[in-house]
Amino acid sequence: MHPILLLTLVAAAPAAQTPLVPFEVATTDDVVRALREHYTKHEHEIPMRDGVTLHTHVWTPKPSSVDDARTWPILLTRTPYSVQPYGVENLPDPKNPRAVARFAPAKQLVRSGYIFVHQDVRGRLMSGGSFVDIRPLADPAKKRARDTSAIDESTDAYDTIDWLVKRVPKNNGRAGIWGNSYPGFYAAQATVDAHPALKAASPMAPVTEWFLGDDFHHNGALFLADAFLFYANFGRAREKPTTKILWDFETEVADVYDFFQQLGPIKNADARYLHGSIPFWSELLAHPNRDAWWAARDPRPHYRDIRPAVLVVGGWYDAEDLWGALHTYGAMNTQTRNNRVSLVMGPWIHGGWLRTEGDFHGDIQFGQKTVARFHDEVAVPFFESHLKGDGTVKTPEAFIYLTGANEWRAFDVWPPKAAKPTAWYLGADGVLGTAAPLVEGADSFVADPRAPVPYLDRPSEEIDKDYMSADQRFAARRPDVLAYTSAPLTAELTVAGPVEAELWLATTGTDLDVVVKLIDIWPENTDDPDPNPRGIRMGGYQQLVRAEVMRGRFRDSFEKPAPFVPGQPTRVRFTLPDLAHTFRAGHRLAVQIQSSWFPLVDANPQSFVDIAKAEQRDFQRQTHTIYRAPGKATRVTLPVLP
Repeated sequence: MHPILLLTLVAAAPAAQTPLVPFEVATTDDVVRALREHYTKHEHEIPMRDGVTLHTHVWTPKPSSVDDARTWPILLTRTPYSVQPYGVENLPDPKNPRAVARFAPAKQLVRSGYIFVHQDVRGRLMSGGSFVDIRPLADPAKKRARDTSAIDESTDAYDTIDWLVKRVPKNNGRAGIWGNSYPGFYAAQATVDAHPALKAASPMAPVTEWFLGDDFHHNGALFLADAFLFYANFGRAREKPTTKILWDFETEVADVYDFFQQLGPIKNADARYLHGSIPFWSELLAHPNRDAWWAARDPRPHYRDIRPAVLVVGGWYDAEDLWGALHTYGAMNTQTRNNRVSLVMGPWIHGGWLRTEGDFHGDIQFGQKTVARFHDEVAVPFFESHLKGDGTVKTPEAFIYLTGANEWRAFDVWPPKAAKPTAWYLGADGVLGTAAPLVEGADSFVADPRAPVPYLDRPSEEIDKDYMSADQRFAARRPDVLAYTSAPLTAELTVAGPVEAELWLATTGTDLDVVVKLIDIWPENTDDPDPNPRGIRMGGYQQLVRAEVMRGRFRDSFEKPAPFVPGQPTRVRFTLPDLAHTFRAGHRLAVQIQSSWFPLVDANPQSFVDIAKAEQRDFQRQTHTIYRAPGKATRVTLPVLP
């Protein structure tokens, strides 16, 4: 089979079955109506092996006049964000699309008929026990011995499923689990030493590794705004089980850039706002390197010999857990023999496959509703086949949306084997090309951590998720950003997989961050959208395709950081997250290099100090030099499809 297929039919659904709900379920109102008329809500306190009970909502189908003898599969999600509304008489609010989106991985499944189960995880909201962020997995030997001290998220999922299949009437003995973001982490954890009844799991944008690539760090660099604004709310410990979600911290400054500029060094966050009340924030700053504490919280080594079928879902514009989806799939796929692990990557923001139509991102239009196709052809057939049918659904291993070309592709593995590495080199006069440099050359810029490069060209109260495809013309015009641009392409160029960056650089300081951005520059004669209420100018639009930061001190080891020797040319290599993008003929490639990306990433003092303890005086202007010379060629290597 050719490794690249234009997808025309993704999955064969199981034999048709009379749906529980006799009307289409397309809107939030439809979901709530279906729940009111065709489901009964129950609340249970399900005991775990150590005696802790977890608060759980179970929605069971009402007897149907069509077939009262039918049984139903269990579809479970476990969350730290609350299973509200509480009370057996209360339904999700149809005016809150986010709450309804959390009910099921696709609205069509509500119509089809499942036993829907929602659970507060250990230590959150109404469940007992103590909450631990990204709880490390327990010793397998202790778990096998049923040691009650050996509890983790896999054992809690196991015990929950065991209770449900034994005690919930009219279940068919099969269970599935799904979740988005943190609940995606719990779905992935459930596949480790999975309960025999667990037949299907869909970790969506799963939290995976918080030091290397997800949420709160990328390559050791702290994602400041997301980490602080999330934990200032989520991280507050409850005194006792509660139905109240404590989520009321707000900044007093309208623009997130200004707020963190005024905050100053990171240590001020606790002194001014948190006052020691957020344990995980304190732990995060207490472990600035990837030590044993972080390694214990990396679940990937445990994603081996996975028995359930797995559908990992992610979004190319996911500003939080793009890395997690790719690496959860990668770990499960490479560590499981005869695996049934598939990957879907669409043009979506974080959770966009649950609460948007997926027809645009920021200023970029796709010309189609990408979410509907994913639900109809992949997600629904996946659950229907494994939980109701014979499990032979023909889901492609990798179902990938190709941005730029705006089409779905099926691959037999990800990254695709057909992709060939092609290097693009920085050249003189801001030129980007495929020819390696033949003469000595370098470009320098002065970086001031007290006036860092903003991540976006406009104010925002929090990190604006549109930044992942936003116009970069504003950055190209700054003196502390280096920009290199190719000639217009004479043919389409499709890139599929991870991008490798290799830089030769020197600094007058002892530390720096390196931010590399890959950009698609649109032709100058591109038409503007119609209508165009925001006055977007697509001619010359510099669309961000992928970007990543590398904290320089970790260039050789995340465990043992090292300072730079001032003035000494040094090689820095790192990987940008995967992409699947077609640069159209007439477009140009561009690469931008900078040393700050604020307040997405915390400001590096550019001196080799513990940043969590840095003083204002530690933040120093430095000059950084990027080499483009024989033996010291700076380049990005793109995986190009033939």
